Amino acid sequence: MVTTHPPRLIATDLDGTIVRSDGTISDRTVAALARVERAGATLVLVTGRPPRWMTDIAAALGHRGVSICANGAVLYDLHAEKVLGARLIDPATLATVVDRLRAADPELRFAVEYPSGFVFESRFVLGRIDAESLGGTVVDGPALVSEGGAKLLAFHPTAHPDELAAAAEKAVGDLVTVTHSSGRGLLEMSAHGVTKASALARLCAEQGLCAADVVAFGDMPNDLPMLTWAGTSYGVANAHPLVLAAVTATTARNDEDGVAQVIERLFP
Repeated sequence: MVTTHPPRLIATDLDGTIVRSDGTISDRTVAALARVERAGATLVLVTGRPPRWMTDIAAALGHRGVSICANGAVLYDLHAEKVLGARLIDPATLATVVDRLRAADPELRFAVEYPSGFVFESRFVLGRIDAESLGGTVVDGPALVSEGGAKLLAFHPTAHPDELAAAAEKAVGDLVTVTHSSGRGLLEMSAHGVTKASALARLCAEQGLCAADVVAFGDMPNDLPMLTWAGTSYGVANAHPLVLAAVTATTARNDEDGVAQVIERLFP
């Protein structure tokens, strides 16, 4: 059943969900998200992005809400722009996962997100935001996995992301949580059991909330744990087929302010 009364918490993904194809968040969506906190509800941005990619988002939204970053690994305060807590993959596990995946497919190349930094192999192909920001440090060899990481990334230049994720799950699913969200051959791995849902459930429990109090929005496979946990879930029309099959309801595309349309109905 789709929620028709104001929920106590709104949880939304960013890229492909409220962030438009041109990388912006529309004025309409910003205004809709502002309604959530004005109504006394909690706004949570639940994203695969690391904290270092949140500065522009925090500014665009007027420093509202809290963010669950790195697919559940990092809790980040958008008001103060600081990390509140993190659940990391320990260095030994990172090393084992890299070794297993490299043995399974030598074409994979790796990077590690830390709560406050980013390192990547020289063969790793940077995504748009990293390439534009020139962030991170090239590190080849054992130093890549010398510290605990919030997220391990594995890039394949030609593989289909769904097939790549299925193969990685077989190889390392006992050690880390494997997902993807970019539409290219880029795997995102967090500590075992760490997902958007696990972090959101923990945050809700601290506030005395349950899944029935939550309306969630998303578009990609990394959103599935959150969308299937929330009491009510929406997939934007441009979402991955697995998301559209799993959600309570659908709304318009990210480029058509689909999330804002729902929030405006929930918080008139």
